[in-house]
Amino acid sequence: MLRLTQAPNIAIAALWVDVLRQAGIAAAMQRYYLGAAAGELPPDQCLPEVWLIHDHQEAEARTLLRDLSRVPQRRWVCRCGELVEGGFEECWRCGAPMPA
Repeated sequence: MLRLTQAPNIAIAALWVDVLRQAGIAAAMQRYYLGAAAGELPPDQCLPEVWLIHDHQEAEARTLLRDLSRVPQRRWVCRCGELVEGGFEECWRCGAPMPA
């Protein structure tokens, strides 16, 4: 087993593990709930970790996580004039759907 990375929280760690598994890379999450010990232990030692089961998949896994972190964010201007950023498909101001 090989520690691939630390995640900022459990949700992100679970997302990364799921993405790796869907790509056929055997991965697991460690330190699920160690965040409760922050203060007693150094905070950087309490973050959830993503581990690879098979070391030979490291290069593929790192490439996949790097590509995942570089996904472009959508940005569009609604008919009401509001700039909508991120993954939103509806305008937060007027509720209009994103143009096709």
